[in-house]
Amino acid sequence: MATIKAFLNNPYQENTYLLYDETGECAIIDPGMYTAAEQDAVVNFIKAEGLKPVLLLNTHCHIDHVLGNKFVFDQYGLKPQFHKGELVVLEAMPVWSQQSGLRYELSPLPDTYLPESGSISFGNTTLELIFAPGHSPAHLCFYDVQNGIVIGGDVLFRGSIGRTDLPGGNHQQLLTNIQQKLFILPDELVVYPGHGPETTIGREKETNPFF
Repeated sequence: MATIKAFLNNPYQENTYLLYDETGECAIIDPGMYTAAEQDAVVNFIKAEGLKPVLLLNTHCHIDHVLGNKFVFDQYGLKPQFHKGELVVLEAMPVWSQQSGLRYELSPLPDTYLPESGSISFGNTTLELIFAPGHSPAHLCFYDVQNGIVIGGDVLFRGSIGRTDLPGGNHQQLLTNIQQKLFILPDELVVYPGHGPETTIGREKETNPFF
């Protein structure tokens, strides 16, 4: 049985997630830690729960989701894993951070890139990969079928969707991917987004103003 823990990080109010199960192994997903206090909160939780980080995953590589990649690598020796189509985004982040006035420590590059489909596992937990570009060029969502949750990054929010005016964004592509890849999932499935509170597939099918 997997457990999810959210941390609110950086000026963009991004959700960083720890996903862990009874084995003690955990995945760190979209580390947005920016300040020392934000870094300490994640490290202290991992220590307190006796967890062993074994995966660093990025749904996509916008600045607010990768600010903590270098810290996680320094702390736990983990390199990020994401779809190769996001590499162009990551490579643009040093300039992006300067323009945004943010301090950015250069993220290590993956040894392993994630495919558009398939799965990735740790402990007793398996995450199905859902390829859902539109907010970014090669965005992935991580679907834990057994526990009925999806970590959706910036694809679908409670009452909204990801912005599509950034480089690599495509509004129609995003809408199509949500409808064809997320809205086919069970209504009770809980969506943990990159920003804001969690929601469910059923709630968004019924009430999201974009549909």
